[in-house]
Amino acid sequence: MEIHIGDRVAEVELISKEDNKVRATVDGKTYDVDIVIADNGVCSLIYNGQSFNMEVVRNGKQFKVNRGFNSYDVDIIDAQEKYMRSRRKDEGRQDDTITAPMPGKIVKINFKPGDRATDGDTLIVFEAMKMQSNLKVVGDCIVREVLVAEGDSVASGQQLIKLDINQ
Repeated sequence: MEIHIGDRVAEVELISKEDNKVRATVDGKTYDVDIVIADNGVCSLIYNGQSFNMEVVRNGKQFKVNRGFNSYDVDIIDAQEKYMRSRRKDEGRQDDTITAPMPGKIVKINFKPGDRATDGDTLIVFEAMKMQSNLKVVGDCIVREVLVAEGDSVASGQQLIKLDINQ
């Protein structure tokens, strides 16, 4: 997933989590941390023998992280948000291909070739990093070809469905 911390953009992948021990990569570098989060949003993180305490205030997928006298705005951009942002860049124009926004797995395919889809219909339920996202169309179209099957693992940018766009 993509994480925005102020002006910085980082690509973060959760590799494993067992109890409080978390292994993740940030921009390709692996980190092993011990994290404890209390119900009141206070977080204690231990990395390389150093302890870092902070307060985390959540608002949906946006967070305010306070550490000492510093405060950071953090946004988490998951697969669905990344997909929707790419669609908004095209001013709502539907492309003729639905592609995987990141490596993941096809959970469910809701349409077959020849089916009509309308603006907002979910074509595919996609899972990445243990989170499911709905890949939707942003315009009316007809499903021309389904290139994957339920349960398939897919690469980032892999074509999933080809569409005929209704003008």
